Amino acid sequence: MKNTVSTLLAQKQSGDKITMLTAYDFTTARIMDECGVNAILIGDSLGMVMLGYDNTLPVTMEDMIHHTAAVSRGAQNAFIVADMPFMSYQVSVQEAVINAGRLIKEGGANAVKLEGGAEVCEQIRAIVNASIPVVAHLGLTPQSVNVFGGFKVQGKNISNAKKLIEDSLKIQEAGACAVVLEGIPAQLAQIITNKLLIPTIGIGAGNGCDGQVLVYQDMLGLTTGHTPKFVKRFAEAGEVMRKGIAEYISETKEGSFPAPEHTYAIDEDVIAEIKKEYE
Repeated sequence: MKNTVSTLLAQKQSGDKITMLTAYDFTTARIMDECGVNAILIGDSLGMVMLGYDNTLPVTMEDMIHHTAAVSRGAQNAFIVADMPFMSYQVSVQEAVINAGRLIKEGGANAVKLEGGAEVCEQIRAIVNASIPVVAHLGLTPQSVNVFGGFKVQGKNISNAKKLIEDSLKIQEAGACAVVLEGIPAQLAQIITNKLLIPTIGIGAGNGCDGQVLVYQDMLGLTTGHTPKFVKRFAEAGEVMRKGIAEYISETKEGSFPAPEHTYAIDEDVIAEIKKEYE
């Protein structure tokens, strides 16, 4: 069954946790869809995990449309959410609506996601009025990395915590259908979840949210170096890949691959005639 805004809301109301993962390509999206994940996020995190940037800021609309279209072709049942990249919605409300529309029309997304609270409510309202569902994003918003001075937990003092609660109510009133809460204390996320009628999707926000999202490369052990505290590695796919690639290199160099079962045959009379003429 296709996951929609309505089914995600029903999950919140029934206490059925929402599952979301990032994906950026057809093959990965198809596997996730077969596993029954509720939602797939084409995050601008692709800037780091797919394109090799240090942060999400260089990601373009063309990048997002390209990857969103691939994911939407691979996932038939998951709710497809596409990130609006940096400066695709901040300049003007009109530009925000146009770019959101491109992610739906050209990318095949079911909803768009943008970062910010009260300051983007006008954009949220206009995009929703254009019949495009909007997922909001509060807390550690990666596009604000330069303002925050790095990827730091948000909402740890009274004023910041209050602002997050107030922003969550404002984005709900503006028409957001869900909100991602990233990098905030678990107890604060629980308060926000309890106050909102719309689903909350946590990442580094504790298990009191209505659902969870992780970058799939992190949770499958495909990344190296620093791993955020909130990430659990559910598999070590990176090690499986390294082992397989190493075996391929070894067998190719020693000549055991390709073996007879991996090759095509030719009629002996044909090859005899060819050899007679060319050898």
